[in-house]
Amino acid sequence: MPSNAHFYEPHLGHGLPHDPFNAIVGPRPIGWISSHDRDGTLNLAPYSFFNGFNYTPPIVGFASVGYKDSVRNIEATGEFCWQLATRELAEPMNESCASVEADVDEFALAGLTPAPSRVVEVPHVQQARVVFECRLTQTLRLQSAAGDELDTWMVFGEVVGVHIDPALLTDGAYQTAEARPILRGGGPADYFEIDEARKFQMYRPG
Repeated sequence: MPSNAHFYEPHLGHGLPHDPFNAIVGPRPIGWISSHDRDGTLNLAPYSFFNGFNYTPPIVGFASVGYKDSVRNIEATGEFCWQLATRELAEPMNESCASVEADVDEFALAGLTPAPSRVVEVPHVQQARVVFECRLTQTLRLQSAAGDELDTWMVFGEVVGVHIDPALLTDGAYQTAEARPILRGGGPADYFEIDEARKFQMYRPG
């Protein structure tokens, strides 16, 4: 690290034109989450803090800043779906991010088709090339180092069903770049694509 490195303590401010945190922790996969309430009203929303956290059973999770409809629905029903956000679905994904009332169906808003799932009751995006059907394992309200409760909620779900477009499988191996997933970067509008030409392989030490 150079001696003139920019250093800051987040609680005192970063001293830069834009907060670098989101850009440093990135690019990140997008948590494009479908859910519905007890009455069946559909919800579809992207979350920029999402990832996988366990192999067996497979567990994914996303963080919601604010107790939003997705969290409320998932806690009520115990189910949700994650859909892979890809380049051809970037605009509809962005449309589903609109701040609308809870009774607005973001599937319809974004021009997407809800498709029945195989294991859970929550429908998924028919146009998506990869879908995880999930059952809620736990929700966790985040805390600061001082123990203060934050208005951010972590939702974890066990993946109980997986849909993959067969075109993304070559000799049984999933082709990450072929799906053209989009990843969230920093700033208000930065996204990235994965490029097969930039792939490299590195094996763990024996």
